[in-house]
Amino acid sequence: MPDKLRVGVIGAGRWSKSAHLPGFQRSPHCDVVAICDLNENMAQDAAARFNIESVYTDYERMLSRADIDVIDVCTRGGIGDKNNHEPLAYAALEAGMHCLCEKPVAHDFRSTWRAQEIAASKGLKTKVGLTFRYAPSMQYMRDLIADGFVGDPFIFNGYEQNSQFISPSEPVTKVDLIPETEAEEIKVSSIEGYGAPIIDLSLWFMDSPLKSLVGLLYNFVPYRTMPGGQRIRTNIDDGDVYIGEYSKGGFCTIQSSYVTVNSYPGLEARMYGSQGALLCRLGAELENQELLLKSTSPDAHEVEYAEVTIPDSYFPPGYRPGEPWPSMFYANLVHNFMEEIVNDTDENQGNFAQSARVQEIINAVEISHRERRWVDLPLP
Repeated sequence: MPDKLRVGVIGAGRWSKSAHLPGFQRSPHCDVVAICDLNENMAQDAAARFNIESVYTDYERMLSRADIDVIDVCTRGGIGDKNNHEPLAYAALEAGMHCLCEKPVAHDFRSTWRAQEIAASKGLKTKVGLTFRYAPSMQYMRDLIADGFVGDPFIFNGYEQNSQFISPSEPVTKVDLIPETEAEEIKVSSIEGYGAPIIDLSLWFMDSPLKSLVGLLYNFVPYRTMPGGQRIRTNIDDGDVYIGEYSKGGFCTIQSSYVTVNSYPGLEARMYGSQGALLCRLGAELENQELLLKSTSPDAHEVEYAEVTIPDSYFPPGYRPGEPWPSMFYANLVHNFMEEIVNDTDENQGNFAQSARVQEIINAVEISHRERRWVDLPLP
């Protein structure tokens, strides 16, 4: 193991510059030594801003280097193009490199499982950009649940919703989401891009797979104006909901949307059990970007929720009170991944296996919506 892990980043867009690259800078266990993007100007700009020595426009050239330990896939593109996450994640693993990948690793959960199997066969670790499980409040909430604070888990309610795309003048940024005809079936959007992190938390907190679900995809803003002024039909899921039943008992309700009046990221996780309850909110309007509440005394006629102080150990290196949530949460994610690799233990949270479980639920909700029925899990 080198003194510091050497990282290559594929993707130099907005999220790379605002979350990924600052996160790597804050971990004492790594250095970013290469950046790759099809847009050379964007790659050069990222290299200059973050002091990265090598710039590429061909990811295969970067993967041919023997001195890179970790690949970060955070490209912007959609289905079928070179920016798609799936072929890049597979290529990184085949090259023998640990891999951090933005969600989704693949649109079909089976492909994500295959990627995890490749990683396991090569002794490599993986991680997915399920950003909100790395909020200090969510990490602490998970530990409180594991320590028995809520008792036997009964119900999980999860919401990830904001008004980022509520305006019809806000254009769709991924052209693959634009239907070829107005009659085309609704396409998955919000539940995969915005719902995945709350689905991840629901599985993590309840510590159980789902055995059945019923879901609905919905298109609230059917027409949008593109940058050129063209008004187009956008038959995409901009809001969704499902009810799920857990194998170990209990149920969940999960909702995601980017056309609901709420702040960004607009995430809330509610956990109810036999002995207590925990409620966690993430939002830019909050003083420290997050708020964790707890309540006990289930026998009392009046229940009060009290704010929970999050221990310092749950915050990332270089934490500054009040710092924006993207830098705080992603710094935790990156540092956690670097520590998992350096410590060389079996610990590997939020990996490709977890992403496959999340994607399986997304795939099941789509089936449920199209066939108007409950869907049993696991899928074939």
